[in-house]
Amino acid sequence: MNSNKSNPVSFNNTELAFAHQSDAALNRSSWLFQMMGNTFVLKFGLKVMPLAVKWKIPFTKTIIRNTIFKQFVGGESLQETKAVVDDLARYQVQVILDYGAEGADSDDSLDHACAEFIKVIDYAAQQKNIPFISIKITGIARFNLLEKLDAAMKKSANLNLVEQYHSAIALLDSDDQNAWGKSWKRFEKICSAAEKGNVAILVDAEETWIQDPVDAITTLMMQKYNSKKALVYNTIQLYRHDRFAFLRQSFERAKNDGYVLGVKLVRGAYMEKERMRAMEMQYESPIQPNKEASDADYNQSVQFVLNNIENIATIIASHNENSNMLACTLMQEKGIENNHSHIHFSQLYGMSDNITFNLAHHGYSVSKYLPFGPIHEVVPYLMRRAQENSSVAGQTGREMGLIQQERNRRKNK
Repeated sequence: MNSNKSNPVSFNNTELAFAHQSDAALNRSSWLFQMMGNTFVLKFGLKVMPLAVKWKIPFTKTIIRNTIFKQFVGGESLQETKAVVDDLARYQVQVILDYGAEGADSDDSLDHACAEFIKVIDYAAQQKNIPFISIKITGIARFNLLEKLDAAMKKSANLNLVEQYHSAIALLDSDDQNAWGKSWKRFEKICSAAEKGNVAILVDAEETWIQDPVDAITTLMMQKYNSKKALVYNTIQLYRHDRFAFLRQSFERAKNDGYVLGVKLVRGAYMEKERMRAMEMQYESPIQPNKEASDADYNQSVQFVLNNIENIATIIASHNENSNMLACTLMQEKGIENNHSHIHFSQLYGMSDNITFNLAHHGYSVSKYLPFGPIHEVVPYLMRRAQENSSVAGQTGREMGLIQQERNRRKNK
């Protein structure tokens, strides 16, 4: 279905939202969200779970695997994700595959992460249902080196982003320049493999104090690989008050240099850390003053990309029903096909199924963001998911309410 004019999408249809889940799976999800909604249980779990995994306490991995891991992660290996990928495909839901490598320090670790990213690309290239993979630059470059580059870039704030980047490289000492050269080559290898396999690369956002070099090298890769279509995407966190302006600047740069801008629109993932650092170091917080301002910039960004649909390829990565509905409504008003190649929706695996599966049913291009990896490696990701569900206003209650609505529907039919 390519048009939603005769059949508008709704996010309240729980029969569609949970058709892929058995009664037992629904019960497990309901119990899990209930636990995450309990402040005491959540705080206890966040403290104990990482330590239990680290200390290899018996049965810890089994408990995690059968609860929070099963809810939010595709499996411990690429092969294990296939069952999830195939199941989602039955409902026309695609997959953004994420190998969650980050925070490595040695060349061997960084090279290993690069090789793993390429392995994921090669796997995705063989699967019709995996058009994207996600990568983190902190998986292929040392965090402290990104910090140095970011600080150096800020010394030439009067220049444009790419000029700041080249100016900053010149300020590094020879050892750091050599280390950065290796990181650049890793990124090039990944993008080259993506081009060969026709798999798009989504570059995750990072903390503000390392984001500028990430933006710069992602822009340079877009210049190289996005001349005909979007192969490389940057992530724009709109809980930052400067990111809508950055989106417009990125568009002007892409238009002037003749490439397709690829952007993933998110609200953000480091709010508390960002505010704490700004307060401790006594600089202006980069975070929006309130949720309303963040929502306004996000929705303004949705309008902007849809107004420039021919030159911007966008992933609307949001769990906010209003933002997703806004995009659907604007697409209808502008006569943009639901499956237009430059518009894609995405939600995290294990969350907001009411948005994902209803969009898919109405012919929109939509995916689940699907992480995978050994339990001990994905525990930080799982911690973020648990915290996110508790911190996003009403998220846990909304999930539980929809699940209960579907359980009642099944019981009464």
